[in-house]
Amino acid sequence: MRAVLQRVTQAHVEVDGEIVGAIDRGLMVLLGVEEGDDRQDVMLLARKTAELRLFEDTQGKMNLSVEDIGGELLVVSQFTLAADCRKGRRPGFSRAALPDTANALYLDYIEQLRQRGLTVAAGRFQAMMQVHLVNDGPATFLLDSRKVF
Repeated sequence: MRAVLQRVTQAHVEVDGEIVGAIDRGLMVLLGVEEGDDRQDVMLLARKTAELRLFEDTQGKMNLSVEDIGGELLVVSQFTLAADCRKGRRPGFSRAALPDTANALYLDYIEQLRQRGLTVAAGRFQAMMQVHLVNDGPATFLLDSRKVF
Protein backbone atom coordinates (compact mmCIF):
# COMPACT_ATOMS: atom_id res chain seq x y z
CA MET A 1 0.00 0.00 0.00
CA ARG A 2 1.35 3.38 -0.97
CA ALA A 3 0.38 6.82 0.22
CA VAL A 4 1.47 10.25 -0.90
CA LEU A 5 1.00 12.71 1.97
CA GLN A 6 0.90 16.39 1.13
CA ARG A 7 0.84 18.96 3.88
CA VAL A 8 -1.88 21.45 2.88
CA THR A 9 -3.52 24.64 4.03
CA GLN A 10 -6.66 23.59 2.17
CA ALA A 11 -7.81 20.94 -0.29
CA HIS A 12 -10.94 19.68 -1.97
CA VAL A 13 -11.94 17.08 -4.52
CA GLU A 14 -14.64 17.40 -7.16
CA VAL A 15 -16.61 14.81 -9.11
CA ASP A 16 -18.63 16.12 -12.06
CA GLY A 17 -18.26 19.68 -10.76
CA GLU A 18 -19.55 18.78 -7.28
CA ILE A 19 -17.26 19.08 -4.24
CA VAL A 20 -17.42 15.67 -2.54
CA GLY A 21 -14.74 16.28 0.10
CA ALA A 22 -12.94 19.32 1.49
CA ILE A 23 -10.53 20.15 4.31
CA ASP A 24 -8.62 23.04 5.75
CA ARG A 25 -5.16 22.64 7.33
CA GLY A 26 -3.97 19.05 7.37
CA LEU A 27 -2.96 16.29 4.98
CA MET A 28 -4.02 15.44 1.47
CA VAL A 29 -3.56 11.67 1.13
CA LEU A 30 -3.42 9.89 -2.23
CA LEU A 31 -3.80 6.18 -1.43
CA GLY A 32 -2.87 3.32 -3.74
CA VAL A 33 -3.72 -0.28 -2.86
CA GLU A 34 -1.64 -3.07 -4.38
CA GLU A 35 -2.17 -6.80 -4.84
CA GLY A 36 -1.32 -8.56 -1.59
CA ASP A 37 -2.12 -5.61 0.66
CA ASP A 38 -4.23 -6.50 3.68
CA ARG A 39 -5.56 -5.15 6.97
CA GLN A 40 -2.07 -5.10 8.49
CA ASP A 41 -0.95 -2.69 5.76
CA VAL A 42 -3.99 -0.52 6.51
CA MET A 43 -3.31 -0.47 10.25
CA LEU A 44 0.37 0.35 9.85
CA LEU A 45 -0.17 3.03 7.24
CA ALA A 46 -3.03 4.68 9.15
CA ARG A 47 -0.93 4.82 12.32
CA LYS A 48 2.05 6.23 10.44
CA THR A 49 -0.14 8.82 8.68
CA ALA A 50 -1.65 10.01 11.97
CA GLU A 51 1.59 10.05 13.97
CA LEU A 52 4.23 11.20 11.47
CA ARG A 53 5.57 14.58 12.56
CA LEU A 54 5.18 16.67 9.40
CA PHE A 55 4.05 20.02 10.83
CA GLU A 56 6.26 22.72 12.28
CA ASP A 57 6.36 23.60 15.97
CA THR A 58 6.99 27.12 17.29
CA GLN A 59 10.71 26.72 16.57
CA GLY A 60 10.05 25.89 12.91
CA LYS A 61 10.97 22.18 13.23
CA MET A 62 8.79 19.40 11.86
CA ASN A 63 7.84 18.14 15.28
CA LEU A 64 4.04 17.89 15.23
CA SER A 65 1.69 15.32 13.72
CA VAL A 66 -1.69 15.90 12.11
CA GLU A 67 -3.15 14.60 15.39
CA ASP A 68 -1.10 17.11 17.39
CA ILE A 69 -2.35 20.10 15.40
CA GLY A 70 -5.98 18.93 15.18
CA GLY A 71 -5.61 18.84 11.41
CA GLU A 72 -7.91 17.25 8.88
CA LEU A 73 -7.31 14.66 6.17
CA LEU A 74 -8.63 14.35 2.64
CA VAL A 75 -8.13 10.78 1.40
CA VAL A 76 -8.41 10.03 -2.31
CA SER A 77 -7.97 6.57 -3.83
CA GLN A 78 -5.38 6.56 -6.61
CA PHE A 79 -4.69 3.22 -8.25
CA THR A 80 -2.03 4.82 -10.47
CA LEU A 81 0.32 4.74 -7.45
CA ALA A 82 0.61 1.01 -8.19
CA ALA A 83 1.77 1.66 -11.75
CA ASP A 84 4.84 -0.10 -13.10
CA CYS A 85 6.71 2.24 -15.46
CA ARG A 86 9.89 0.19 -15.86
CA LYS A 87 9.16 -1.16 -19.33
CA GLY A 88 7.98 0.57 -22.46
CA ARG A 89 6.22 3.90 -22.57
CA ARG A 90 2.85 2.95 -21.12
CA PRO A 91 2.43 2.21 -17.41
CA GLY A 92 1.23 -1.22 -16.38
CA PHE A 93 -1.30 -1.66 -13.60
CA SER A 94 -1.09 -5.39 -12.90
CA ARG A 95 0.21 -4.65 -9.37
CA ALA A 96 -2.96 -2.72 -8.45
CA ALA A 97 -5.45 -4.55 -6.25
CA LEU A 98 -8.78 -5.57 -7.75
CA PRO A 99 -11.46 -2.91 -7.22
CA ASP A 100 -13.48 -4.74 -4.53
CA THR A 101 -10.37 -5.40 -2.45
CA ALA A 102 -8.96 -1.92 -3.03
CA ASN A 103 -12.21 -0.21 -2.04
CA ALA A 104 -12.56 -2.28 1.14
CA LEU A 105 -9.00 -1.43 2.23
CA TYR A 106 -9.43 2.23 1.23
CA LEU A 107 -12.57 2.48 3.38
CA ASP A 108 -10.85 0.66 6.24
CA TYR A 109 -7.92 3.13 6.09
CA ILE A 110 -10.37 6.04 6.37
CA GLU A 111 -12.18 4.35 9.26
CA GLN A 112 -8.92 3.71 11.14
CA LEU A 113 -8.07 7.42 10.91
CA ARG A 114 -11.56 8.38 12.10
CA GLN A 115 -11.29 5.99 15.03
CA ARG A 116 -8.27 8.00 16.14
CA GLY A 117 -10.56 11.03 16.39
CA LEU A 118 -9.39 12.66 13.16
CA THR A 119 -11.68 14.50 10.77
CA VAL A 120 -11.46 12.71 7.42
CA ALA A 121 -13.04 13.74 4.12
CA ALA A 122 -12.80 11.47 1.08
CA GLY A 123 -12.96 11.32 -2.65
CA ARG A 124 -15.22 8.90 -4.52
CA PHE A 125 -13.77 5.49 -5.30
CA GLN A 126 -13.30 4.78 -9.04
CA ALA A 127 -14.59 8.23 -10.03
CA MET A 128 -12.81 10.69 -12.30
CA MET A 129 -11.87 13.40 -9.82
CA GLN A 130 -10.31 16.83 -9.89
CA VAL A 131 -8.16 17.43 -6.83
CA HIS A 132 -7.43 20.99 -5.74
CA LEU A 133 -4.94 21.77 -3.02
CA VAL A 134 -2.61 24.37 -1.62
CA ASN A 135 0.55 22.47 -0.68
CA ASP A 136 2.05 23.98 2.47
CA GLY A 137 5.81 24.18 2.11
CA PRO A 138 5.63 22.51 -0.33
CA ALA A 139 5.90 19.40 1.79
CA THR A 140 5.18 16.02 0.21
CA PHE A 141 6.04 12.57 1.60
CA LEU A 142 5.81 9.03 0.24
CA LEU A 143 4.90 6.06 2.43
CA ASP A 144 5.03 2.45 1.29
CA SER A 145 3.83 -0.19 3.73
CA ARG A 146 6.29 -2.68 2.25
CA LYS A 147 9.30 -0.43 2.78
CA VAL A 148 8.81 1.69 5.88
CA PHE A 149 7.56 -0.82 8.44
